[in-house]
Amino acid sequence: MKLHERRVGTVSRGIRCPIIREGDNLAEIVTENVLAAAAEDGFELRDRDVISLTESIVARAQGNYAPVSAIAKDVRTKTGGGTVGVIFPILSRNRFAICLRGIASGCRKVVLMLSYPSDEVGNALVSMDKLDEAGVNPYSDVLSLERYRELFGFGVHEFTGVDYVAYYSDLIKECGADVEIVFANRPKTILDYTDVVITCDIHTRKRTKRILRDAGAKVVLGLDDILNASVDGSGFNEDYGLLGSNKATEETVKLFPHKCQGLVLDIQKRILDATGKHVEVMIYGDGAFKDPQGKIWELADPVVSPAFTDGLHGTPNELKLKYLADNDFSGLSGEELRNAIANSIKAKDANLKGQMASEGTTPRQLTDLIGSLCDLTSGSGDKGTPVVLIQGYFDNYTSE
Repeated sequence: MKLHERRVGTVSRGIRCPIIREGDNLAEIVTENVLAAAAEDGFELRDRDVISLTESIVARAQGNYAPVSAIAKDVRTKTGGGTVGVIFPILSRNRFAICLRGIASGCRKVVLMLSYPSDEVGNALVSMDKLDEAGVNPYSDVLSLERYRELFGFGVHEFTGVDYVAYYSDLIKECGADVEIVFANRPKTILDYTDVVITCDIHTRKRTKRILRDAGAKVVLGLDDILNASVDGSGFNEDYGLLGSNKATEETVKLFPHKCQGLVLDIQKRILDATGKHVEVMIYGDGAFKDPQGKIWELADPVVSPAFTDGLHGTPNELKLKYLADNDFSGLSGEELRNAIANSIKAKDANLKGQMASEGTTPRQLTDLIGSLCDLTSGSGDKGTPVVLIQGYFDNYTSE
């Protein structure tokens, strides 16, 4: 086949699967449904195809759930159950509300410190323009609930229509705890109210913990320190605790899957045995991308991929075709240009970092890039495709 006859590059397919329940043999189900999809749609698996599973079906098959009562007991044990500062949570009914219910049920009072103008992943409480109009400096100013309402009133989330300040406050009271709400962005501010703190940020948690400990906090926990071991037989995650959890019911959370490296290796072996092809396998959660309208950064999980096979380590090593066309081979066209670019790709260095010809390519981990593609393919609603097959991701312009 001549180079210019190749028309199709990367293809991402959502694979429909049955509804997964606790105890299901996920490796068998995924393998069977990927092979059935290939037979039905008339395509073949190839070496370095990527089979990806959404984290939710892995956690469901594991039965990795926990009740609010387990969260409450763990919080009470680790904090003493008195006044607890709960700082920098994201604004989410799905991601945090049930966790907050458990935390509030495990202590006498919650001092809830919200970052502003938005949470860590971009859910806005108030716009930057309104901060400017009010003369508020979010990097230094601490606002009480009364001052916040005086300046900004009662605002609702652009997409959900929820006033999260009122929602979280009411939820804490429903659990029988007192509540005080503060708006601030410096971790040490919470120490003016209590020296027992649960920091709920995701990607900045290590820094926040360090700052609080250095400032003399008595107890410093992250969400990753709650349910990092089983409580009365509950699910848990030894690495991430409550991070990456989702609401399952009004009284239960589904935790991020754990100990799942064996699963991806099992699927890889099953496909090899069935087809002779060496595929890569990964588990993915949130993609890592930002919504330009709502300014929400999608990644509320602690990582995009909690488990993946060895071939998915690293970052892309790609040349920028338009750079070659506009610079190195600007005087060429047609077949001569195609051949020159193809020869450059074939001869490229194993590591292009820092070279101008790779400038503008995406410098991100393969699992983050592929996980984002999978998240967009599978969606988060009713598509019913919790498995995604990606073909041709590692191809380039010279692949036949």
